[in-house]
Amino acid sequence: MNQENDAKDSAKDTAEGAAKEAPGSLRERKKRETRQRISDVATMLFAARGFDHVTVAEVAKAAHVSTMTVFNHFSRKEDLFLDRIPEAVELFSAAVRERPEGTSPLSGLRLALLRLLDERHPLAGVGDTFPHFWRIVLDSPALRARAREGVEEVEDALAEAVGGPDARLTAALTVAAYRAVFVTTAGRLLTGERAADVAEDHRMRVNAAFDALERALPPADRAHRPDDGLPGL
Repeated sequence: MNQENDAKDSAKDTAEGAAKEAPGSLRERKKRETRQRISDVATMLFAARGFDHVTVAEVAKAAHVSTMTVFNHFSRKEDLFLDRIPEAVELFSAAVRERPEGTSPLSGLRLALLRLLDERHPLAGVGDTFPHFWRIVLDSPALRARAREGVEEVEDALAEAVGGPDARLTAALTVAAYRAVFVTTAGRLLTGERAADVAEDHRMRVNAAFDALERALPPADRAHRPDDGLPGL
């Protein structure tokens, strides 16, 4: 009888706990959905008319929200379009913080970037739909400036995650190396090449970039190759 009562009490506690958590979870889900809807609407407007010719008020009206709601989700207009900057910051720093035991920061980063390529993640920059995105960025001085700031934010977060006396050097060289790979791939796609035709070259250049980083950086920051598990020489 006591066991039955204990089971009932446990079930009641579980149900009450779920009921308490549900409103918060629902609010968070709705916030994410609203943010995504605003970004999607903004992207359609920017694609149709150009970033610099669309106002935040017009985005708000098209998304059926207030202008204040837009700014509650995005601190500036540029972030409506470049909405993956926070994700890039977290992804790069997490690749270092959560890297497999026994591997270096560069190894964790190399693994993460190759995984992005395999998943055809937008931050890998390898996809047939991306040239249209880049053209919008290239046509807007404001977006180009924000993109440069985003790169600096990634570098700052990466330096903090790496730590140590050479953290800033490691972060700066790593970001510069990946940017060079990314820009080269973007340029090829912008000239009309297909993602399937540039993907393996992108992979080779990621590995070549990290091989160069292994040679350039102090031994403590060198990475292990993900495909062979051996220290970079």
